[in-house]
Amino acid sequence: MYPLDRGGDVRREICLTLEEMGIKPESSHHEQGPGQNEIDFKFSDALSSADNLQSFKTVVKTIAARNGLYASFMPKPIPDSPGSGMHVNISLAKNGMNVFKNIREGRSSIAESFIAGILARTPEITIFLNPIANSYERLGKFEAPAYVSWSHRNRSQLIRIPAAIGEKVRMELRSPDPAMNPYLGFALIIAAGLEGVEKDMVFPSASNVYLHTADERTT
Repeated sequence: MYPLDRGGDVRREICLTLEEMGIKPESSHHEQGPGQNEIDFKFSDALSSADNLQSFKTVVKTIAARNGLYASFMPKPIPDSPGSGMHVNISLAKNGMNVFKNIREGRSSIAESFIAGILARTPEITIFLNPIANSYERLGKFEAPAYVSWSHRNRSQLIRIPAAIGEKVRMELRSPDPAMNPYLGFALIIAAGLEGVEKDMVFPSASNVYLHTADERTT
C-alpha cells in the first residue's frame, strides 16, 4: 500500500516521462525515510547509464516542481532518517557470457579479481564516489556501509552479491551517493575492477564486519 503522501502519483508521472524519453523504469516504490522514493531504470553500458542518470535527475526535479514539491538528491537530507544512496549494480561479460554467473560457487576467478580490485581502490576513489561533506553523514547508518567488506546478500556491506541466479547474477556497490559525478565515478569503478583482473588480485573471504571487534575491523 502507498503511504499517505503525494509520492506515488509523482513517481508514476516521472516513470511515464522517462519511458517517453527512452529510459525504461524497472521498479518504483517508496523507501524507508519520510518523503524518500526510489526509481530504478534499465541497465546499459557505462556511458549511456551516466547520460541516463543525468537526464533522470533533471526529470525528477522538473516533475516534482510541477507538482509543488522539491526533489533533493542530497545524500543525507534528514539527520535521523535513512540517507539517499545510489547503489551501482555492475555486470561483467566475457565473450558474451556473464562472468559473475558462478561466483556463488567460487568458480569465477575473473569476477573475484574484479571485486578485489574495487575493494583495494576504495580508499582512493571514495572521494569521487562520495564527493561532498554531507556524503559522510550517510555512511555507517541505516544499512549504508562503513567498512571495506563484501558478502552475499548482506545489505550493510560495501559490496554485496544480490540474490539472483543465472545471467542476472551481478555485484552491487553500495557506497556511492547521488552527489557523485557518474562519468568520473563509473570510470573509476571500472578501472579499479579491471586493475584487479590484470593483477589477478586475491579475493578476500566474505564476512560480516559488524560482528568483528574494533581491532579486527582495522586490520
